[in-house]
Amino acid sequence: MPVHGQETSSVPSKPALYDFGLGRCPSCKEMERILTAIRNRYGSQLEIRLLYADKEKELFEKYKIVAVPTQVFLDASGKEVDRHIGLLPESSLIKKLNDLNFISN
Repeated sequence: MPVHGQETSSVPSKPALYDFGLGRCPSCKEMERILTAIRNRYGSQLEIRLLYADKEKELFEKYKIVAVPTQVFLDASGKEVDRHIGLLPESSLIKKLNDLNFISN
């Protein structure tokens, strides 16, 4: 799973979840594990990007990230529709993605 360096299109073709973190942050590492599972299950339905402060400074500034981990949810047009700061358990993340109509089971 690519962690960073993916195309930085400002308008995704499908809903997107951007997770902002730091490589040495324990909660960020747990989010990476959770997001890997989500990508394996729902990757055809949404884009998932893991973004690290030392590699994606411009995006941290663009989305005004003040704490990590932070998850930013973007609709298919690229508009931010929700945000969560902190560790988001897998079951809660799946519920949020369903509630936002980003995924269907």
